[in-house]
Amino acid sequence: MNRENENIKVGDKLEIHCYKHDGKLHQLCDEALVLSIDEEKIVVANNKAKLTEADGRSYHAKEPAILFFYKKHWFNIIGQLKKFGLFYYCNIATPYIIDGKIIKYIDYDLDLRVFPDGGFKILDYNEYNYHKKIMHYSREIQMIIKSELSYLIEMKKNNQSPFTKVEIKKYYKIYKEIIKNKKNKKK
Repeated sequence: MNRENENIKVGDKLEIHCYKHDGKLHQLCDEALVLSIDEEKIVVANNKAKLTEADGRSYHAKEPAILFFYKKHWFNIIGQLKKFGLFYYCNIATPYIIDGKIIKYIDYDLDLRVFPDGGFKILDYNEYNYHKKIMHYSREIQMIIKSELSYLIEMKKNNQSPFTKVEIKKYYKIYKEIIKNKKNKKK
């Protein structure tokens, strides 16, 4: 286990801070309940989490979500349990770090949206091209982004973890158990 993960355990509540390449805070998420942590990834969940944008606007997500952050991959994956099906929202982003009780990463604009029927779409090319120029993404970062997006698409096409309903349901069950146990301890 990496040193920064030593004090993190299943059931801990963390926050998520997303930054842009220039170091500016992009978005905050107030709830990330740890479901699993190992050498490769941390899996967290929330339900109708409060999200705060850089400009101060905030809103609540409309559904529960299972989030996968990776140590060696330049993406994170969010399984969204919507009423009309399981969606995925995948951010091309740096591997995560943990700073205290905060998961931190840098977002690199491109996103992969996966729909319940298995179809998918790459989003935000214009944002990526704009930020690439004004924030001076290095050639190395651009190559990593392209490679990791391709890898992410292959994972989805092959229905690799976490692109399976079974896996998302497993983690959602763990999430509900942790919430139930925390409520029972308060009684």
